[in-house]
Amino acid sequence: MKLAVFTLVTGILTAYLWVHIITTMAATVFKPGLFSVVYITAPTQEVAKKIARGLVENQLAACVNIVPGITSIYKWEGKIEEDSELLLMVKTRTQKIVELTAYVKANHPYSVPEVISTPIESGHDLYLKFLNDSIPEKS
Repeated sequence: MKLAVFTLVTGILTAYLWVHIITTMAATVFKPGLFSVVYITAPTQEVAKKIARGLVENQLAACVNIVPGITSIYKWEGKIEEDSELLLMVKTRTQKIVELTAYVKANHPYSVPEVISTPIESGHDLYLKFLNDSIPEKS
C-alpha cells in the first residue's frame, strides 16, 4: 500500500513539474520578429570594427560579424560604381533598429550608409536566449 501511495504521489509531482516547465517555457517562447539581422556595408576594416564595437558596447547589438571581400555594384549620382567593401551582419532586437540606424549614421563616413534589416523568424533556442540576454529591451 505504501509503495502504491508513493508511486501515485511521485507521478502527481512529476506531472506537476512537467506542466510547470511547459507553461513557464511557453511564456518565454521565442516570438518571430523579436530579433533582426541588420546589414551594413563599410569601406574599410577600421570603419567596420569601429561601428561593430560601438554597437556592442552601446547594447544595440549582441554580436556583429564582419565579412571581408564583398564587391558592391550600384548606381550613384548617375554612374555605375563598383567598390570593395566589408559587410557587417548585426544581430539585434527589432525594436533597437531606429536607435542602431542613428548610431550608424553618426559614425559612418558615407553620406548614405546602407542599413537594412530582416527579421529573424527562427533559430537555435540557446542562441536566441543569448540575444535576449545581451540586449536589454529598454535602454
